[in-house]
Amino acid sequence: MPGETNLQKLIQGMKPKLNQGEFVFCTLASMQTVNTLVPLCMFQEEEGITVIISKQKAEDAALSYSVVCAWITLTIHSSLDAVGLTASVSKALTEANVSCNVVAAYYHDHIFVPVQDAQRAMITLEKLSERRK
Repeated sequence: MPGETNLQKLIQGMKPKLNQGEFVFCTLASMQTVNTLVPLCMFQEEEGITVIISKQKAEDAALSYSVVCAWITLTIHSSLDAVGLTASVSKALTEANVSCNVVAAYYHDHIFVPVQDAQRAMITLEKLSERRK
């Protein structure tokens, strides 16, 4: 089933969901370490391997991190070639002074925000969705 590409429908139907837990971005030098952590997300960059894992896993593995994040899922099935969703969400969160990191997966977009800003981010995203109706 293909994902939605219409920006109006994406924003109206995004229904943000705040997932349980606290998450952090860490960097690792080897894939061997990645496999033991079972990360939520992994991306290999020239400088190292970035993983998104629970704060508890990072602490258990003595990994350093700089920001503790909340994880928000936009529950609409967005197409990977949809145009404007990331920009619209980023703009709204910027106007609310909320830092965000976006991960686009096959079915959904996921937003990581500082944990102390989670409720403000949820309210902002819900208002964005309501404005587009």
